[in-house]
Amino acid sequence: MTEKKKDKILIIDDDVETREMYSEVFTSANYEVIEASDGVEGLDNATKELPDIIFTGIIMPRMDGFTMIEALRKNTPTAKIPVVINSHLAREEDQRRAQDLNVDDFIVRDLTPPREVVERISAILTGGYYYLDFDTNTKEAQRLMSDLRISSFFACENEQKMKLKMKLVNTKEQKFEAEIICPEETNGPTDTSME
Repeated sequence: MTEKKKDKILIIDDDVETREMYSEVFTSANYEVIEASDGVEGLDNATKELPDIIFTGIIMPRMDGFTMIEALRKNTPTAKIPVVINSHLAREEDQRRAQDLNVDDFIVRDLTPPREVVERISAILTGGYYYLDFDTNTKEAQRLMSDLRISSFFACENEQKMKLKMKLVNTKEQKFEAEIICPEETNGPTDTSME
């Protein structure tokens, strides 16, 4: 019987203790771990190793996390590698920039326990999304659309039914992030958190 291939995660952070801590966390969760101490080394490792996911800090010497992500996105072999930012700050401008760069998740280090970090990484790697039919003719759907201020006249092209795209972000607290989308769209008309 062949052993399942371990997912490979690249941890990029200039703080040695942070790298070591997350290296232990991910190794114990059965990931193959590669490390880098700044964006330049991270970009080099990402290009050579092609990890399954990248877990990076923002503020680092030589090349910061955002500049590295921009370079990753411009390089065809690394453009689609999921990226998770691990920041000790919860600055809105950093979160907006991460969103602009299509970062897969933004983790605030001191507010996110290691177990939840592993859950969120795992959800990204497994696709972690659930798609439910969203029937606008039901009372619950109409109430949700009203609460979210979505026009009752909103409709998908080609008369397709809307979907509720859900992603489990915390199994213990059973929290989901969700958005209402049209099947052909990557971004829906609105986002909301659901518990």
